[in-house]
Formats: sequence, C-alpha cells, structure tokens
Amino acid sequence: MKTEERHRLIAELLRQRDEVSVEELIAECSSSGATIRRDLEVLAGHGVLRRIHGGAKSLVLRGENPGYGQRELEDQAIKVRIAAGVASLLSDREHVWLDSGTTATEIARQLRQRELTLMPMSLRSVNVLAVDDWQSGHRPALLLPGGSLIPGEFSFRGPLAERTIRSLRFDTAVVTPCALNFKDGLLAHDVDDAAVKRAGLESAARVVVACAGSKWNGNAVALVAALPSIDVLVTDRILTPEELAQLETYSVKVVTV
Repeated sequence: MKTEERHRLIAELLRQRDEVSVEELIAECSSSGATIRRDLEVLAGHGVLRRIHGGAKSLVLRGENPGYGQRELEDQAIKVRIAAGVASLLSDREHVWLDSGTTATEIARQLRQRELTLMPMSLRSVNVLAVDDWQSGHRPALLLPGGSLIPGEFSFRGPLAERTIRSLRFDTAVVTPCALNFKDGLLAHDVDDAAVKRAGLESAARVVVACAGSKWNGNAVALVAALPSIDVLVTDRILTPEELAQLETYSVKVVTV
C-alpha cells in the first residue's frame, strides 16, 4: 500500500473510532510496525491525530471542525472534480473571491494559469497561486484581505478582513461551506468563518457554491446564508428529482461532477 493510501486509511479509521493501535494498523495496512509508526508521526505533525503510547487517538469530535490536515486527506478525487467544475464556470478577467478550506485550495490549483483577479481567503491558496513559474504564461493577480490568521488553517478572519471584502465588488464569489442542508442553507463551524463567507457572497454579482456530497446534511453551528442566495451549486452528490425541483424554485443551477 502506498504512503498516501495508508494515510487516508488511518484518517478514515480515526473518523470512526476514538483510537487505534499500531498492531491494528499493521494488519489493516499490511505494513511493518516501523512504517506505521512513521506514518503516525507524520499525521500527528499535520494535526490529523494525537500520538499515544502504542497507537493514535482521534482528534475529531462530533460537531467540531476536523483539522485541515485531516480534511486534506478526505475526498481528494472528489475535490479535484469539483475544482475543475468551478474553474469551468469562470471567465478570463473576472474578479473572483475565493473562500478558504481544502476544497478552495484545490480550486486555487486549477486557477494557477488563469487570467483572473483573485482574493483568496487563505495563505494555503496564496502559496499555490504565487508559485514563481515563468513558463506558466498567465497567472492570476492577487488581492489579499488582511485580518487575523487562524493557526493551522492559515485562513484570514476578523473585522479587517470583512471590511476589505465589503469594500470591493466581485464578479463571482466561490463559497465552500462546512455543511449544507435545505432547511438552513449554507453553514460554517464558527461565527468568524460564517461572517467572512457572508461578506464574500454579499459582495459578488454571482455566488458559486462548491460542496462535496459528504457535507450535505452535516453538522455546523453558524448560519451563512439561505439557499436562494446561491446562483450555481457544484457538487458530486446525485440529487433526487425532488431536491432538484426545490433548488429550481430558488433559481439555483446545479452542476454535477
């Protein structure tokens, strides 16, 4: 089993269980004890788990936001498809507001050679977009919002970031909610994140929501916006005819990837 496959398997096991032993992981991954111990040290360093004697303990608690390192390992192929779907909706020379999170970082990768003006809401996306590659041709012009940086996430938050966003007008806002459902709409895991997302979508002429199927009907505590605020929804979820009809009443276009 390749390293990336082992890391994803370990992360998935620790989403389902409070802790797991090295011996159990040796059996699950068909790997040596030395390899598993190295994997656990790497994953602990990325905030995916907490290392304990003889194994690892989950850091994911019900209703809380998993760390960036954990989320980065999940649904990677789906995020790539969603990112490509979002990129196909953007026209050259647009001014685009880009949310934070692992899906947003993948979207940033898709936009590295596009002629756009982008305001990314995390340093992770900034780093992806600011790579000094003279052979890449076009590259986005970057606007940075300022504000406070959230450790681990490296995302911009706070009143300064919100004021900067609201002082500008964007052609498109790309929002990556922490959860989505038909009752509440778009949700975030904390009020500061919700405030930034709200500022982004309220400052744009068009709102594109990028949301993996795993986030549908998920748990999150802070309201961002109702579904009628969305113009386009990009998702891997296969929606039922009833769900599609309900979204159509809100004039939401659905792009399934």
